Amino acid sequence: MTQVSRQLWGEAVGLGPVDLWVLQSSQVRVEVLTLGAIIRSVCSRGKDGQMVDVVLGYDDLEGYVSDKRYLGAVVGRVANRIARGCFVLEGKEYQLDINNGPNALHGGLRGFNKAIWHGTAVEGGVQLSLTSPDGDQGYPGEVQVSVSYTLQGETLTAEYQARSTKATPINLTNHSYFNLAGQGAADIYDHAVSISAQSYLPVDDSSIPTGEISRVDGTPFDLRKLVLIGPQLKEVPGPGFDHNFCLSSPGDPWMERHAARVCHPASGRVLEVSTSQPGVQFYTANFLDGSMTGKGGVRYGKHSSFCLETQNWPDAVNQVSFPDCILRPGEDYKHVTRFTFTAV
Repeated sequence: MTQVSRQLWGEAVGLGPVDLWVLQSSQVRVEVLTLGAIIRSVCSRGKDGQMVDVVLGYDDLEGYVSDKRYLGAVVGRVANRIARGCFVLEGKEYQLDINNGPNALHGGLRGFNKAIWHGTAVEGGVQLSLTSPDGDQGYPGEVQVSVSYTLQGETLTAEYQARSTKATPINLTNHSYFNLAGQGAADIYDHAVSISAQSYLPVDDSSIPTGEISRVDGTPFDLRKLVLIGPQLKEVPGPGFDHNFCLSSPGDPWMERHAARVCHPASGRVLEVSTSQPGVQFYTANFLDGSMTGKGGVRYGKHSSFCLETQNWPDAVNQVSFPDCILRPGEDYKHVTRFTFTAV
């Protein structure tokens, strides 16, 4: 049985009141904000029975309002990067704001992570809904979008839905940063990860996929069996993992698949992720630099956490060989991701 409660958490200047929703089962406690549909905390038990918060975040609302790293937030209209912030759809060229080197990232300067969502109680959780107007951040069409967070036992489910009045690219994910030792632990080098992917997408120097779909065999991206993250990071070119792993191929049917498993042997905590999305971006917090003060006054540094962003493949709007990311009028966008927190 999941208990669901709501309270006013604060007032965001220029945006309005922000509610905090709490979902509590016997095994897991989740806090969700109506700002950005943010997962503010997830408390789960280790093998010692102690509940620890495993999601990075802030102690107060101002931290989230000023945050530039998408901590815990739903990002959209299009998660991840669009090359040069530009795409052509139905013969018309669209130019988005550039906010990540030469590219557009995570929906723009004021994406879904900076919006106040409307919260409604549902069985075992909360549904958050948002209207993104035609032209929002440069994207075509008015989009009605919702994400439902429900907690059943040890599993947190996120269900995303959207409809649009015009053809538009869409790609929604949650950008929670996890550390299974507890948020505030220095790094994730003692975590082990496996990702159920035969292929990954190589990227150029601005993190845009080159268009190639590469087998993981014989590369540092072969995570099909559990590997310790610390030593593996030394094998990866660049500052760490920030790559899309391909969970299915273009044209494959919609179905839920196992995506990833992360274990922290010292605490016994395990996170399992499954999703209907065709990809997952494994990101090792390469750009956290200690300048952000998080919960309990902790400064979040490089490799202090990991993200498993279930998603369509990055820059799919510009890459015809990638899974289709266009939502058309009359169609329903629907995806599900499940996070299961256990201890061994």
